[in-house]
Amino acid sequence: MIADQPDRPIDILLWGASGFTGKLVAEYLTRVASGTDLRWILGGRSRKKLERVRKELSAIDADTANPDIRVADAQDWQSLEALVDGVKVVCTTVGPYALYGDALIDICARKGVHYCDLTGETPWMRHTIAVYNDVARDSGARLVHTCGFDSIPSDIGVHVLQQHALQTLGMPCEEIAYLVTKMRGGFSGGTVASILTRADNSTETRRVISDPYSLNPPGVQPGPDASDQRGVGYESALGTYTAPFMMAGINTRVVRRTNALLGYPYGRDFSYRESIATGSGPVGFMAALAITGAMAGFFGALAVKPLRRLLANKVLPKPGEGPSREKREAGGFTIKLVGFINGMPRVQCTVVGTEDPGAGETSKMFGESALCLALDGDKLPWPGGGVLTPAACMGSVLVERLRAAGMTFEAESWS
Repeated sequence: MIADQPDRPIDILLWGASGFTGKLVAEYLTRVASGTDLRWILGGRSRKKLERVRKELSAIDADTANPDIRVADAQDWQSLEALVDGVKVVCTTVGPYALYGDALIDICARKGVHYCDLTGETPWMRHTIAVYNDVARDSGARLVHTCGFDSIPSDIGVHVLQQHALQTLGMPCEEIAYLVTKMRGGFSGGTVASILTRADNSTETRRVISDPYSLNPPGVQPGPDASDQRGVGYESALGTYTAPFMMAGINTRVVRRTNALLGYPYGRDFSYRESIATGSGPVGFMAALAITGAMAGFFGALAVKPLRRLLANKVLPKPGEGPSREKREAGGFTIKLVGFINGMPRVQCTVVGTEDPGAGETSKMFGESALCLALDGDKLPWPGGGVLTPAACMGSVLVERLRAAGMTFEAESWS
């Protein structure tokens, strides 16, 4: 960490560093910055809270954990302009982004400052594409959404699997099924706030959420995919019943946008779906039925304002809250992506994270995405700016970073 070179660009500004997820990302950056000349700083609304975070970081590495602090107001454009001055990459954990994200991404787009976030808010992402894509393309700013559990395992997993298919079979997969085979973890308050924001929406917002190609570039012809799975299904390739996956409505749109941005390397008729694998036989069927019912009940409750208010105030974690360290370290996930050609499974990719997906692994994925944007610019496959996806912008460069950080992306031929 270098804190005494005011003329040197700041590699990374972590905005929202005093929040639950922000502190986890700060801890991650402290560990990876140890012994390097990475220059990164903490940003937020309260200097007192940021100073407390900085003090806690010193327990991890007293020699290097001394990042500078910048204070601003998410709704004050003038203070945000000063916040990003001299910064290469802004990574922000401050959500819901539809409420607090516009000013910061606008400034980054105009100033040519690279940017990454953890949003899973599809309507807001569509808004940023419409408003800021051309601005960022002109300035050279790479603006990358969904750099956490949504949607890196999906977007980067598909990228790895398609690269393997091209190398071994000479053609991409026409169809990919993403199945969660293991997942253990909890929600943070920030994630819950984003879910609640999406639940309180307009007719137009519901239309965007239901459109399977809502994040594709304007005017691009859609492909074969329809709505996401809503009931019990069956994946014959793995011999398992399946249930709807809560994050499919975000992840599938990101994967389809990657394909469109890159000029359809997966094919114009590429099909992609996501679900939870629950096992075979009566037990697997009943598990799929139970998950389906639980999801329907949860989102049904969110659609009713009094119930939504009750869940927010009495049941669900609030902003700043999240799983304990013990629960984060006991969490993890395993995802299997199966690639089909001519209707037959030909290749597969296993994606594994060893900590809570929405906290421990997300802080790792987010931290490495910020580092990739800050330090690997000349190596990245996307040469200019725009509102991008992780795979379109960073591709295999990010894959190698994530592997080195302990995540598994293992592609192989179907056996």
